[in-house]
Amino acid sequence: MICDRFGIKIEKQLHTTLWGSLSVPFLSVFLAFLLEGIFLFFAGYDPLEVYGVLFKGAFGTKFGLSETLVTAIPLILTGLGVSVAFRMGLWNIGGEGQLYMGAFAASWVALSYPDAPTYILQPAMFMAGFLAGAFWGLLPAIPRALRGVNETLTTLMLNYVAIFWVGYLVYGPWRGPQSFNFPITEEFSKAAVLPHLGNTRIHAGILIALAAVVIVYFLMKHTVWGYEIRVAGESKQAANYAGISVVRNILLVMMISGGLCGLAGYCEVSGIFRRLQHTISPGYGYTAIIVAWLAKLNPWAIVAVAFLFGGFLAGGYSLQATGLPSATVTMLQGVILFFVLAGEILTHYRFRFYRKGGLKA
Repeated sequence: MICDRFGIKIEKQLHTTLWGSLSVPFLSVFLAFLLEGIFLFFAGYDPLEVYGVLFKGAFGTKFGLSETLVTAIPLILTGLGVSVAFRMGLWNIGGEGQLYMGAFAASWVALSYPDAPTYILQPAMFMAGFLAGAFWGLLPAIPRALRGVNETLTTLMLNYVAIFWVGYLVYGPWRGPQSFNFPITEEFSKAAVLPHLGNTRIHAGILIALAAVVIVYFLMKHTVWGYEIRVAGESKQAANYAGISVVRNILLVMMISGGLCGLAGYCEVSGIFRRLQHTISPGYGYTAIIVAWLAKLNPWAIVAVAFLFGGFLAGGYSLQATGLPSATVTMLQGVILFFVLAGEILTHYRFRFYRKGGLKA
């Protein structure tokens, strides 16, 4: 039989072409829209009409554009957070839980000190959000660094712990007396609310997100620590041989990764909701994984991809006018992730067919 005479071998490519690296994100998005369009067509919808409604709702109006920017803020921060971990080969799937813990800690500060002035309250909420997210990132980092426990599972499971913890608070001891039995806390004082741009929902969190992009880019590209992260991400053995402490960097990277995601939670409760509630995120921490990979872990590209995906989420609600659920966008995001991962495999690996008994290219 042919299978008995031929085989296939998967080999890692030592070098990837610039064209291959740049084409994967664009091709992934194109193929995702194409495949989604096929599903829409067989479901009885005009794909072009649906996409037109989606993009008009996201970018075609002043309100839609402002909502896209608002949604892009947590995506930039969480995308940056997980990208820092990914650079070292650490699979932080816990951005969602770290966001929730950042929101919880920032809310605790706002609710505990309602009479504090802005210049004290906002920095305190900022630090509380960052430290809570960092702590939640550190928890799975410790067994990963010391015992090699897979961080994918631990970070994922901690998401549910954080979400249920916030749920317990807003359904129980933190439920506001004026909440009319809804699971929400009291509204924050004015000092605990981030300033907004005019009458829009665009808040100062956009400046925090952009500042984080600059800092992460500088750390990754122009510091010794950033070089250590890149080396450790390529080969733990090479890092140990070069005298780089892999254990220390695992702990530090996961703390920074979680801290950035925690800042996204702070920005959401302080800039958007102005209180803590159970549903503060439609899955930003999970979408951040797609954002980071589609941006090739580049901080500046994360801004552009986060803006695009923010448009998907903001425009998704407009799809309900066509009879489609807004969850259609979630399906689109999943298809994009599928093609991104497939493209990464084809970019970094090659398949070689050989005749058994002698390897052939």
